[in-house]
Amino acid sequence: MDAKKILFITQEISPYSPDSEIAAICRDLPHGIQDHGKEIRTFMPKYGCINERRNQLHEVIRLSGMNLIIDDTDHPLIIKVASIQSARMQVYFIDNEDFFHRKATLADEDGNGFEDNDERAIFFVRGVFETIKKLRWIPDVIHCHGWLTALTPLYLKRMYLDETRFSKTKVIYSIYDDTFNSPLRQEFANKLIQDGATKEDMKLIASPDHRSLTKLAVRFADAVIQGSPQIDNEVQHFISQLGKPFIAHQPADSYIDTYNELYDSLINL
Repeated sequence: MDAKKILFITQEISPYSPDSEIAAICRDLPHGIQDHGKEIRTFMPKYGCINERRNQLHEVIRLSGMNLIIDDTDHPLIIKVASIQSARMQVYFIDNEDFFHRKATLADEDGNGFEDNDERAIFFVRGVFETIKKLRWIPDVIHCHGWLTALTPLYLKRMYLDETRFSKTKVIYSIYDDTFNSPLRQEFANKLIQDGATKEDMKLIASPDHRSLTKLAVRFADAVIQGSPQIDNEVQHFISQLGKPFIAHQPADSYIDTYNELYDSLINL
């Protein structure tokens, strides 16, 4: 029997990102799930602060070279890869000169989010989908970590709806206390509609802040995980109204086993 495939999409991973709750979980979780006998792939952005030589990143030529159009502008998609030897796992990096070559990750030194974070999120999520298609590696479950990945459930259920290869893929969204101060641009919704979202879908992000973006992810996810000890109360209420499978925050010594059980339950639906 073939091993089940779990795709991890995250905005940060240790040791390639500064220390954070998300970075630590996304370093240990794929490794732990791999030890449970599943096949894994992990993707994150290739921020400019990542030292390619020290971390031994190299471009995967056969996967690179595609252009993704966002708001009528072409953006080249470059794929790089590196290995975390101690965890026996590879990490794929989504790279683009326009979006990810600045030294900061998601905000400037004053904590202000970058103006183009809306298009960075679109490019990142679409880049992951197009790359796994090229790899011919279709996951049974996609597990998303961090607000930069919040569009993944929407893209799976709307933009890639006609891709029969994804018809059985389930998606989980983990919610963290990773809020941002600067709302995304008002044009964000129109850019998503150009990609295939509906106007009805976009009512959730009439004001494109962290809360509304999280609600959008939850709305289209098959299951939701509370990744941080505390999350927004309004988001918590929204989750309870939808009645989706939900896992409350888990201690460090049990979350891997708990998440693995959730993957199995979704795969077996």
